Amino acid sequence: MAASTVITAVAHGASYLLPSRSAFSISSRRLSSLSQSRTLNISHHLQRRANAPSPRRVVVRAARIESGGLKLGARAPSFELPEPLTGNVWRLDDFELYPCLLVMFICNHCPFVIHLKKDIVKLSNFYMKKGLAVVAISSNSVVTHPQDGPEFMAEDAKMFKYPFPYLYDESQEVAKEFGAVCTPEFFLYKKDGRRPFELVYHGQFDDSRPSSNTPVTGRDLSLAIDLTLSCQPIPTNQKPSVGCSIKWHPGTES
Repeated sequence: MAASTVITAVAHGASYLLPSRSAFSISSRRLSSLSQSRTLNISHHLQRRANAPSPRRVVVRAARIESGGLKLGARAPSFELPEPLTGNVWRLDDFELYPCLLVMFICNHCPFVIHLKKDIVKLSNFYMKKGLAVVAISSNSVVTHPQDGPEFMAEDAKMFKYPFPYLYDESQEVAKEFGAVCTPEFFLYKKDGRRPFELVYHGQFDDSRPSSNTPVTGRDLSLAIDLTLSCQPIPTNQKPSVGCSIKWHPGTES
């Protein structure tokens, strides 16, 4: 290093090379220049951010709908649908020997169904031992909601250990025959002797909803099943089921 740019200092027996005043002056000017450059860059960046348009906020909501009013006493429509988990085909006639039948329209993805899945399984296990027949049907379009397709239905049935067949209504004709419009939606039928299944309850599982503070009890549906199995009349004032709309194929209507 040139002698003009350094001086020697001695402290505690050790020698140090220190920059001269001219070196300090040069470094000071460089730091000042760099600081001004960074300040200009930061100011320019902040100005660009201030002038930039605010990001759009996208809110996705599930289409919430209530089950429609159906005439109590209506006969259960015939159906013939596959069960993705086993490959079996189920018909209404397969439940002919049972005193009552619960038909549920559900799906994989709907938050209202997910909120009740475990309790639907508990309720079904409990009442199937008492003579209730249970079947679940998914009618959602895989064009718009592939997560509700048959392969995922099989996974769902296996994961949650559904004790009932979970059937795939690809054409959506069965949902339309039943008058189903949402998931979950519950249809309880009773059978007197050789008479066909007749609708006695078309209402909610209970008052609980996703993100609500109301615990899941299954009170409404349980009471209806208890009354049906004991051959007692069910009140006709029934609260509708609330859930996601059935996802119809594009270009079709329910």
